[in-house]
Amino acid sequence: MQLRILRVGGRGEPLPLPSYATAGSAGLDLRADVEVHLSPGERKLVPTGIAIQLPDGFEGQVRPRSGLALRHGVGMVNAPGTIDADYIGEIGVILVNHGQEVVRFERGDRIAQLVIARFERVSLVEVDALEQTDRGAGGFGHSGHR
Repeated sequence: MQLRILRVGGRGEPLPLPSYATAGSAGLDLRADVEVHLSPGERKLVPTGIAIQLPDGFEGQVRPRSGLALRHGVGMVNAPGTIDADYIGEIGVILVNHGQEVVRFERGDRIAQLVIARFERVSLVEVDALEQTDRGAGGFGHSGHR
C-alpha cells in the first residue's frame, strides 16, 4: 500500500519523512517540527510538519514511544490518537510530561509513532438483550489475579 504524504511545516530545512526504524517495526517514527520544552505535568500539541491522505477503510494510530515513557515519563494524553481517513491537515501529537524534570525536544527528534490500520464501520442494531457469554458482564479484574 502506498501512503500519500505532504510536507506542510515550512519551519526550516525539510525533516526526514517518517520511516520504520527496523524491518519488523509496525510504526513509522514521527518527528517534532519545532523545539519543545515540557515542564513536569505540562502538555503541548507538537506539530510534525506532515499531512497524510489515507485510503478509505484505514486510520492512522498515533502512539507514544516506549523509550520516552521509560526514560523521561513522556507519553500522550490521548493514546492512541486517531487520524481519520478524511483528515488531511497537519498531524499533531499531544505530548504530556509525567516525569519530574523538564524534557526538551529538538526539532527533528522522534516523538511518536504512526501505525496504519484497517478498520470496519458497523451499523447499529438496538436489541432488548445481549446473548449470554461465559464472562457475562464481569468487568476489570473479573478473571482474578493470576
